[in-house]
Amino acid sequence: MKFFTKEVKIGLTGIAALVVLYLGISYLKGIKFSPSHNYYITFNNAKGLAASSPVYADGYQIGIVRNITYDFNKPGEVVVEVTVDDDVRMPVGTKASLAEGMLGGCTLNLTLGTNPKEVIAVGDTIKGSDDDGLMAQAAKMLPEVTVVLHHVDSLITTINTVASDPNIAKVIGNTEQLTANLNSSSQHLNKLLANDMPKLMKTFDEAGQNVNRLTGNLAELDMQQTLNKVNQTIDDVQGLIKLMEDPNGNLGLLLKDTAIYHNLNNTIKSANNLLIDLQAHPKRYVHFSVFGKKDK
Repeated sequence: MKFFTKEVKIGLTGIAALVVLYLGISYLKGIKFSPSHNYYITFNNAKGLAASSPVYADGYQIGIVRNITYDFNKPGEVVVEVTVDDDVRMPVGTKASLAEGMLGGCTLNLTLGTNPKEVIAVGDTIKGSDDDGLMAQAAKMLPEVTVVLHHVDSLITTINTVASDPNIAKVIGNTEQLTANLNSSSQHLNKLLANDMPKLMKTFDEAGQNVNRLTGNLAELDMQQTLNKVNQTIDDVQGLIKLMEDPNGNLGLLLKDTAIYHNLNNTIKSANNLLIDLQAHPKRYVHFSVFGKKDK
C-alpha cells in the first residue's frame, strides 16, 4: 500500500493552495509575519477608517490597522487596534489623529512623543484626537465661501449693469477725445521746448549776466565815500535850515520880517504901475525926434 496515494496528493495540494491564498491575502492586507507589537487607540469618530489601512508616524508607514471595534459599553468610542513594527517604540505623549482624504478614505497618523526614555507599554491604549481634516475644514469654510460667492455674483451683476449703460460709451468717447487733446498739447509743448525755450533761456542768461555786471559795479563803488558825501549834504541842508530859522540872521529876517515883505510888495506894485503908465504914455518918459526937434 502506497502512502502517497492520489487522494493524499490532492489533499496536500489543496492545503498548500489554502496556505498560499492566506499568505497572499494577508500580504495584500499589509499584514506582516515579522515580529510586531499591538496598540489600541480610541476615537470618538472613526471617520471611515478601514481595517488594513496604513499607520504613519511622521509620514513614514510603521504598521497597519488590524481591527476596528465599537465599544458598546462606552457609546461614542471606537477602539482601533494597530500593529506596528517590532523596532518601533511609542514614547509617552504620542498622539494619534485621523486625516480624511479628499477622494474618500482615512489615514491614521501618529505623532511620536519627544521623550524616548519613557515609552508606552505594548498593548496599552492611546487616546486619539479628533483633529479636523481637510474635508472638515473645507466644510467649515463652506458658509464663508457661500457669502463670498454671493458678493462675487452681486459684483458681476453690478459690472454688467454698468457695462450696459449707454453713458459708458460717451465716457469712453470723451476719454479718447481727452487723450487726443493731451497728445496735441504734448506736441505743442515739445515744439515750445524745442524752439522758444532756448531763446527764453538765452534771455534769462543775458539778464543774469546783466545782474552780475550790476552787482560787480555796485561792489566796485566806494560806498563809504558816497555815504560820507550824503551825510555832508544832509549836514549842509540842516545848517541852511538853522540859518533860515535864526531870527537874528539875514535869511531869518528876510523870511520872518513882515515889514520887508510889505516893502517888497509895495515896490513890486509901484514898478508894475510904472510899467503900465509907461506903456500908456511913453512920450512922458521918452523924447525923440527925427529932426532933432522936441515936442512940447
